[in-house]
Amino acid sequence: MIFNWSVFFHYLLEPSRIYLHGLWLTLSISVVSQFIGTSLGLFVALGRLSRLRVLQWLAGFYVWVMRGTPLLVQIVFIYTALAAANVIHFHDIDLGFLVLPGNVQAGIIALSLNEAAYMCEIIRAGINSIDRGQTEAAKSLGMTPGLLLRRIILPQAARVIIPPLGNNFNSMLKSTTLLSVIGVPELLLATQMVTSATFRVFELYSVVALYYLSLTTLWGFLQHLIEERYSTPFTETRSKLVRRSLLAGRFGGMP
Repeated sequence: MIFNWSVFFHYLLEPSRIYLHGLWLTLSISVVSQFIGTSLGLFVALGRLSRLRVLQWLAGFYVWVMRGTPLLVQIVFIYTALAAANVIHFHDIDLGFLVLPGNVQAGIIALSLNEAAYMCEIIRAGINSIDRGQTEAAKSLGMTPGLLLRRIILPQAARVIIPPLGNNFNSMLKSTTLLSVIGVPELLLATQMVTSATFRVFELYSVVALYYLSLTTLWGFLQHLIEERYSTPFTETRSKLVRRSLLAGRFGGMP
């Protein structure tokens, strides 16, 4: 088959509505799943760091299962197996301004649960990197666990958490392609729909590859800016301010 450059540039520079919808779905599912996965991962990490054996065991079991099984299996299990067992059926939800299809709901849940297991270990490593002396000083001055986490631990742990979090989001953008198996019309499935009508497989898959490459490259640039924001000099300055505030006991006045 001869590569048709006109078809390639047409779909690359003038994407159809199906392509644009697939691109929007890819981005929105990635952002929502990463946010939910990171939030859930924080609670799982706190469970693993808890002094309660039950919470440690439950959190460890969750991480073991989610990291030990393929993401594709988890997606199919949540959308298909749970419905077959009459555990849960994903029906479309009308939010007023948009309709959230059942397969998109299942896809977001699967990606979020999987991501939470990885973010748990990342967040746990970030929390463990903080000097225990700061935690003990804060507790001795009466700081509550929630305030300690929000004002002392997480701001400093961000330097450790953010780089792998950015890498995980990069992977999340590409993992959305797995949702095509449950009929989510993200970018890959949108390409398959167009190729079935045009039979220009080589050209269109080259286009979608460039789309994904553009997305990950753009995110890599943004990630670099974020990492610079949380670079070592900033963290050291923040750490000095935290220690000074701990010694002075002025928690309410901290930014």
